[in-house]
Amino acid sequence: MARLAKSKIARKEKSDLLYKAILTLETEEECYRFFQDLCTISELRSMEQRFEVATLLSEGMIYTDILEKTGASSATISRVNRSLLGGTGGYESAIEKLKEKE
Repeated sequence: MARLAKSKIARKEKSDLLYKAILTLETEEECYRFFQDLCTISELRSMEQRFEVATLLSEGMIYTDILEKTGASSATISRVNRSLLGGTGGYESAIEKLKEKE
């Protein structure tokens, strides 16, 4: 049991370092460069697609239209929708902040 707790703490410390690094980025160009170094093209495309799906779901678009527009699988759309409905609020927060900047 103690080993499990320790591994969660270690993971959190590593996660905190990554999130702190992300928060230091000040421009879109810095973000592009950082994430291109950090992630594979496939990982980036997956994250971009999931965020686009979240945005479209939050605008009220239906699954079939999202599938057609983004090429996301129904499983991906469903997963994102579950996060929007019962997740931590991360998608909603980011979407709202983007709307405020427009």
